[in-house]
Amino acid sequence: MSTGKYPYSSQNHAVARSAALIGLATLTSRFLGFIRDIIIARLFGIYLYAQAFVIAFRIPNLFRDLVGEGAANAAIVPVLTEYSIQHSKEEFWELANILLNILIVILSAITILGMIFSPLIVRLIAPGFIAFPEKLQATINLNRIIFPYILLIGLAVYIMAVLNSLKNFVVSAFAPCLLNIAIIICALIFGEGTAGLATGVLVGGVLQLAVQIPTVYRKGLRFKPLLNFRHPAVLKISHLMLPRLASSGIYQLNNFVDTIFGSFVGIVGDGGVAVLYFAYRLIQLPVGIFSNALAQAILPTFSTQVLESNHNNLKITLSWALRTVFFVMLPASVIFMVLAQPLVTTFFSGGKFDLRAGYLTSQALFFYSIGLTAYGATKILQSCFFALKDTIIPTKIAGLSLILNIVFNAVLMFPLKISGLALATSLSGIISFICLFFLLVRRLDGFSERKIVFSLLRILAASFCMAAVCFVVNQALNLGWALFCGLLSYIIFCFLFRVPELRELWHWLLGKNSVNTLWDRYRT
Repeated sequence: MSTGKYPYSSQNHAVARSAALIGLATLTSRFLGFIRDIIIARLFGIYLYAQAFVIAFRIPNLFRDLVGEGAANAAIVPVLTEYSIQHSKEEFWELANILLNILIVILSAITILGMIFSPLIVRLIAPGFIAFPEKLQATINLNRIIFPYILLIGLAVYIMAVLNSLKNFVVSAFAPCLLNIAIIICALIFGEGTAGLATGVLVGGVLQLAVQIPTVYRKGLRFKPLLNFRHPAVLKISHLMLPRLASSGIYQLNNFVDTIFGSFVGIVGDGGVAVLYFAYRLIQLPVGIFSNALAQAILPTFSTQVLESNHNNLKITLSWALRTVFFVMLPASVIFMVLAQPLVTTFFSGGKFDLRAGYLTSQALFFYSIGLTAYGATKILQSCFFALKDTIIPTKIAGLSLILNIVFNAVLMFPLKISGLALATSLSGIISFICLFFLLVRRLDGFSERKIVFSLLRILAASFCMAAVCFVVNQALNLGWALFCGLLSYIIFCFLFRVPELRELWHWLLGKNSVNTLWDRYRT
């Protein structure tokens, strides 16, 4: 651990490198997903097959979020990380094998039941399809074909959890890209009709699982038919998983609530659901590429530091992670607010996406951006709670966020229309972050809150100065120059305002000695 006014540990350096790899993988996957959506739109438009695919694919994705990724991040990774430290390799891989067998049984049962009850599931998810028998039947058929994806993606996410607990991120991070590649290729080969899309989903699921098997095999996993539901670690994971499933369910319901309010055309105007979707897609870019990546990479480190006799290293890492999120997400939030209109026009303008759609989407993007930093920081706080094996508090806060979102939506939708729904999401997100932050302060008896606040204020000042530069350059030139000058000016202003995170970034990129020399010259 380095000492001095701005300590920067080698462990944080490793987390940053892992987060960068995961962020690159997420960026690649999201780019491929964007290409996938363009191809699907051009092949199927917005008519029968496109609607059937969206609904049919949404159902296994929902199960993936609830059973796969949520359970892996909240329950499996912390327990496996602890087991890898406190037990022998043989005991670790025995537990990994038991969990694998249990997941195969559970996910197979869900897959079979899902295929059997597809007619009921589709009617519940898309009740509007009931009035259109052809569309309803096409969706049911496609849903039955795609449902085995749950088994494939569930096992792929589990293998990812095992590798992440061993701090191996690269293969698992890039595996989701294979799904989008498979759908793109199959859609282009088969053309119009849902056969190509369904085949692409299943092939993508197989590839995501298969690409990780060689790595986990080299690490030591050997499949054996072991089932032990009473294993102490299995019971601990089950205890941690149930609240996380509830939390994920609340999150999904939260999104559903926004869709419900957005569908009230008489109040928020026509096209509300689509406006929220496009604006939220842009907001999710920095969250997915940076905050989610950092939260995923830092969870094993948190889980290791929780086991230490005191929580000093955990507090240092948590403080560093929050300040790093502020350093990246605050300027991103400001850029989205200042450049909302040109960003929306560049990404979505054309065809039926007219001037009215662009205006409404940019307004929604502006109000979503208010809560962007809170969204990203909340991911870090949740990871810390998960490492502490506390999934109850994040679940309660998620429930509070849901209630607040409903109340704010109901109040703000009348004066602000569709923008009010975006603002409601931001306000509920900010309040949730504040609640988690102070609960964690009390839980850990503090973790350098003053340092975090002072860093936040310095970054905020640099971000506001950058905003002025972006606005002026965009008015004089164009979006590309505005983004370039904004990034350059942000670095300069961070240097002028002595933002410590800039030094840590230079430390990572240039090496400790050169950074210390530059920084010391500036300070003197």
